[in-house]
Amino acid sequence: MKIGLISDTHGWLDEEVFEHFASCDEIWHAGDIGNEEILDQLEAFKPTVSVYGNIDGQDLRKRIPVSVRLERGGVDIFMTHIGGAPGRLAIPVRAQIESDQPDIFICGHSHILKIVRDPVYPKMIHINPGAAGKQGFQTVRTIVRFDVESGQIGQVEVIHLGDSILNRD
Repeated sequence: MKIGLISDTHGWLDEEVFEHFASCDEIWHAGDIGNEEILDQLEAFKPTVSVYGNIDGQDLRKRIPVSVRLERGGVDIFMTHIGGAPGRLAIPVRAQIESDQPDIFICGHSHILKIVRDPVYPKMIHINPGAAGKQGFQTVRTIVRFDVESGQIGQVEVIHLGDSILNRD
């Protein structure tokens, strides 16, 4: 199964996302979507799993959860928006992971792209796809694409969207 992972769109969705996620079976959005229109566009394009982030209003919070636990391709995944950094997980997340460690932990929020094994939980891969929107301090907008199959993650690709954010209108 091929997954397209995106986060921190903050109410703006680059059209390139649809091209890069065309081969994906599902899209996962790790929060700070920005508005229902973005979620509607993604859901109309592909099956979408999403969580709300700290900037998302009540409209999105009524529609989607703060976190999800799912299994795809024999891989156990936990996704939330605010999760902390590898080795320094946020307290509510840490408690959940300590009681039942997933294979992959996904979060957004920091706008910092990371794909690493967590030093405290070495079985777990920590993924933050960076930010795909225009708001924030990031100078490059990123999304991630990967496969989950036979209990493993593979074919991980980091995709840079367009020019640097500094050159965008």
